[in-house]
Amino acid sequence: MDIADAEILPLSLEHGFWTWSAQGKVDPIPVQRAKGVYFWDVNGKRYLDFNSMVMCVNIGHGDERVAEAIAAQAHELAFAGPPMATRPRALLGKLLAEITPGDLNRFLFTLGGADANENAIKLARAYTGRHKILARYRSYHGATAGAMAATGDPRRVAWEPNLMPGVVHFLDPYRYRSTFHRANPDISDADFCQDYLNHLEEIILYEGPGTIAALLLETVTGTNGVIIPPDGYLQGVRRLCDKYGILYIADEVMAGFGRTGKWFAVDHWGVVPDLMTMAKGLTSGYAPLGAVAIRPEIAEFFNQRVFQGGLTFNSHPISLAAAIANIQVMQQDRLVEHAAAMGPVLHRMLTDLGENHPSVGEVRSIGLFGIIELVRDRRTREPLAPFNGSSAAMTAFRKFMLDRGVYLYTHWHTALVIPPLIIDEEQLREGFAVLDEALEITDRAAGA
Repeated sequence: MDIADAEILPLSLEHGFWTWSAQGKVDPIPVQRAKGVYFWDVNGKRYLDFNSMVMCVNIGHGDERVAEAIAAQAHELAFAGPPMATRPRALLGKLLAEITPGDLNRFLFTLGGADANENAIKLARAYTGRHKILARYRSYHGATAGAMAATGDPRRVAWEPNLMPGVVHFLDPYRYRSTFHRANPDISDADFCQDYLNHLEEIILYEGPGTIAALLLETVTGTNGVIIPPDGYLQGVRRLCDKYGILYIADEVMAGFGRTGKWFAVDHWGVVPDLMTMAKGLTSGYAPLGAVAIRPEIAEFFNQRVFQGGLTFNSHPISLAAAIANIQVMQQDRLVEHAAAMGPVLHRMLTDLGENHPSVGEVRSIGLFGIIELVRDRRTREPLAPFNGSSAAMTAFRKFMLDRGVYLYTHWHTALVIPPLIIDEEQLREGFAVLDEALEITDRAAGA
C-alpha cells in the first residue's frame, strides 16, 4: 500500500493527532525527503534546516552509513527484549564509556530523553533514600508525568496537579534578565555566579538537605533561552551536591553529542555528574533512543537490589545500532571538532545581526547552539512577545523565514539557531542572509 505525495498532508491531518497543538490550527510541512542540512517538501521546495529538525539531527540528514547499519541490524536481529544481551548493546556501552566524562560507565537505555530523565530521578531517589528533586524554572525535561513535573517552564502548568510530587524549582543564572541584578547590571561575572549559587544553597537549606535526592539541570538551558552557565557555576553546583550528599543529574539531551563543541556540554567546565541523561544526538534522530549514564557506585547499589523499572522497547537493537553508527560517523568525520571550529563563526554572525538590528536585545551561543533574543526596546529589554506567548511580529518573522526556505524554531520572543553539526560557513551565511531580511519585520515592530 502506498499513497501519492499529494495525499500525505490531507491524510495526516485527517487521521493524525498532533502534539503541542490545537488540532484545528496545525499547519505541518509535508516532508518528502532530506539530505545533509536540507529537507524538501512534496512540492519540491527546499528548506535549510536551522533547527536540526527537533534539535537532534546532529550528523545531518540521510547519512547512508547510519541507514545501512539500521538495515543490517533489522536483517540480523530486529528485536530482542530488554532482558537479552545483544551485540549492539555490548558495543554501544563500550563506545559511550569511552566518550562520557569521568567514571560514567554504566548505561540504562531508554526510549528517549523524557524517560531517561524519569529513570535518573528513580535511580537518585532509590540510591539516596530521599524524595525531593531540585530543578530550574527555565528547564524543560520532557513531557511524561515525572519529566514534566521536573520541567520548570509553563508547559508544566497545564497538567498540574496530576504530576510527580516532590519537585522544587529555583532560578537560572540568566544574566540578561537577572532578577537579582536589575539595578546592578555591571556586577562582575564572579559575583554574579556566586549570587546564584548562594540562591541555590538557600533553597537547599530551606527544603532540608536531607530530603533532597538530586539536582536536575540542563547543562545549557535549551529551548528556554540557550542560557550558558557562567564560569564557576557548574563547579559550584558540584560542590554543593557533594557538601549536602545530593546527586547531580546533568540533562544533556539537547546539549550533548557535539552540539556545544564538546562531546558533552559538561566537558567545558570539567565537571562529572553522578547521572547524565542523553537522547536526540545519541542517534541524530535516526531511531528513538535515550540513555542514563551512571557512576559505578550508584550502579553497584543495585547489585543486590532490584531496580523497579523498564519498558518493552528498552535497549531496542535497531536503535542501539543507529547510535553506534551515529557515534562512529561523528568520530570519522570529526564533527565535534567541526562544531567547535564553527562556533566562533556562528557567534560572529549572530553578533553582526545584533549590531545591525535594533530589535535584537542579545545573542548567545556555544558551539552550534545559538539564540537571538528579540525586544521592543533595548533599554527596557521588553520582549517582542510576552512570557509564554507570541505576537504578530514573531509570527510574521517565522512565516517569512519559512516562505524563504529556512526552517528554524521560535519560542516566545526568541529565535534559536541549532543547525546540523555538518553545516559549513557558506550554508550558515545562506540562512543568515534570510535572517537579516526577516529581522526587518521585528525592527519595525520595535519602532525602528
